[in-house]
Amino acid sequence: MPIRQPTALQDTFYTIIFGTETTAGRWFDICLIAAILTSVMIILLDSIPALHATHGEFYLQIEWMFTLFFTLEYMVRIWCSQNRRAYLFSVYGIIDFLAIMPTYIALLVPQAAPLLIIRLFRILRIFRVLRLLEFMGEANDLAGALRASYRKLVVFFALMMITATIFGCIIYVLEGPDHGFDNIPKSIYWAIVTITTVGYGDVVPVTAMGKAVSAVGMLIGFATIAFVPATVIGKMYADAAVRADKVRLERSQRNCRNCSRAGHDADAAYCKYCGADM
Repeated sequence: MPIRQPTALQDTFYTIIFGTETTAGRWFDICLIAAILTSVMIILLDSIPALHATHGEFYLQIEWMFTLFFTLEYMVRIWCSQNRRAYLFSVYGIIDFLAIMPTYIALLVPQAAPLLIIRLFRILRIFRVLRLLEFMGEANDLAGALRASYRKLVVFFALMMITATIFGCIIYVLEGPDHGFDNIPKSIYWAIVTITTVGYGDVVPVTAMGKAVSAVGMLIGFATIAFVPATVIGKMYADAAVRADKVRLERSQRNCRNCSRAGHDADAAYCKYCGADM
């Protein structure tokens, strides 16, 4: 869909709603985030049976007020967007749409009402308000580290599953159905809970040998989970950060072809001294 030429009124709304450069735009996003947090708080309170029984109707009215407000805001965003298709299918556009749909779906399927918690994702706009987008480079470095180490992580999880299976079979033999270990899958579930040091306590060994195996499993799980992923991902992240810093440094040292001066930003397209193309 081609970019439309907005009217003066649409351009004003676009600057306020989509931008944070102006005071009005910044305050709009701050008020929007406050409304989102308040709406999510209402959802959380309404999920408490005692509060729902006494204030359910009041919470419903407030929720409909927020839903109508967010629906109007969503329609205004579409109306003033220069490229409506780009907004509708952007991450923010999809989140804005999903944030209002559960209330309308709940008219037909009441169980869908708690899905309004999706609205919390709209808090992502705080990155723009607080000018945190500059930290996306570090986020990209971390994502690159995860991609680079995914083979090692797959091997790690495979070994953990094999270890949990072995411990599950051992505890099934030692404890048996008399102590709650009715079958091997349930015993493997116990082993996963034990190795990950979660310890729900719904199934526990009773015999001395079973407790000894549990202790060994917990120590192995703690040592493995605490050090292996952190070491692998940490090394990859450090390598990726070094490479990224090297690239940024090389780009910042680029000389302008027109005035030959350096010291530009890594993503600079134009010279900040003479304005020539980089």
